[in-house]
Amino acid sequence: MLTCEIIAIGTELLTPDKSDTNSLWLTEKLNEIGIEVKQKTIVGDDGARLEEAIADALKRSNLLITTGGLGPTEDDITRQISARAIKRKLVFDEDVAREIAAKFQKMNREMPEINKRQAFVIEGADVLPNPKGTAPGLMLDVNSSSDPIAVETTVIILPGPPRELKPMFENFVLPKLRLRAGEVFASRRILRVSGMGESAVDEKVAPIYTKFPGIETTILFNRSEVELHLTARSANVSENEKTLDKLSEQISEALGIALFSTDGARMEEVVGRILVVAKKTLAIAESCTGGLIAQRITEVSGSSGYFIEGAVTYSNEAKIRTLKVPSELIENHGAVSAEVAEAMAKGIRARAKTDYGISVTGIAGPTGGSESKPVGLVFVGYSDESQTKSFKIILPGDRNLIRWRASQAALDYLRRQLLKTN
Repeated sequence: MLTCEIIAIGTELLTPDKSDTNSLWLTEKLNEIGIEVKQKTIVGDDGARLEEAIADALKRSNLLITTGGLGPTEDDITRQISARAIKRKLVFDEDVAREIAAKFQKMNREMPEINKRQAFVIEGADVLPNPKGTAPGLMLDVNSSSDPIAVETTVIILPGPPRELKPMFENFVLPKLRLRAGEVFASRRILRVSGMGESAVDEKVAPIYTKFPGIETTILFNRSEVELHLTARSANVSENEKTLDKLSEQISEALGIALFSTDGARMEEVVGRILVVAKKTLAIAESCTGGLIAQRITEVSGSSGYFIEGAVTYSNEAKIRTLKVPSELIENHGAVSAEVAEAMAKGIRARAKTDYGISVTGIAGPTGGSESKPVGLVFVGYSDESQTKSFKIILPGDRNLIRWRASQAALDYLRRQLLKTN
């Protein structure tokens, strides 16, 4: 199996304002053809550190991809530093220079002298065309027989802007890598679990996935759920899928209702599917989540077929006026209470004339909490034609996390009720 490293280059990627999305996209494309990404590195516009990162990668990986640093300015150092690390010369390519000049001419602009820097290429490299920009990419094999490097490595140097990188990689790099990778295909599944912690999930499923030595299993916790990433690699896609089917089925039996998705679908998609099959409708009343649940529901295509109405009743007056919550309930129990959550769910269902109503009321913080009602306290209400009920949960995290986790808890509570009644 070929192994790959990715080096993302640019000081801006080391700030909180920019993210390295290129590496995620490249990893997905490489994994699809059976190439495993072993390491990702972000390096700023620092020649010494970049040279060290490239030299280290060349010692251990069959494939090295760099992204960024191919512009015409002084801080765009990828070409010269890569050449130095590979121990090759940079040479001026007249054909590349003419192509860059032609692109400027097409835009009715004169090419600045500084852009000629982009016509320097590493000796012996194939030039990768850039239909979307001026910086060409480069691809070359570094052979250990002629270079003081431990393994034979294919080096691919790509521009940083995604609109330039993606077509260059798909059109001029991926076909060659597919031939190099051979008949190895990766099949993936993402299973999603709600209502269980990461360690509890692993305790249940480790005895299962360890019996499948050919499957790579990763368990991780995101904002509100546990994800199981399962990967099978072989020359037979059908066998991959059969193995993943078998493993997913056994994991599903072990986790029961907590496992809500075996195909990577998000909670709002799963809830939508159930409502579509049951031909039922939904309305939502929200307080602390401020419309987040309705937003998630309506992000799913086709949700107009089952989602009828949502109300953000943030104030007590709005709860009374819009949802007909009795004022005495708020006076006696407070807006954040089981009684009010139930009245909200019942009120929105009656208002919208739907089969189901759910509601959320809570304290997202950081202010507003008390000893009896701390920050993170949330009540979720549920109502259908035969019953109205609620449950209480105390959620950890900052304001954003509490709101997101409350939305997830409400959707999961609805899902579990739907599975009982349909």
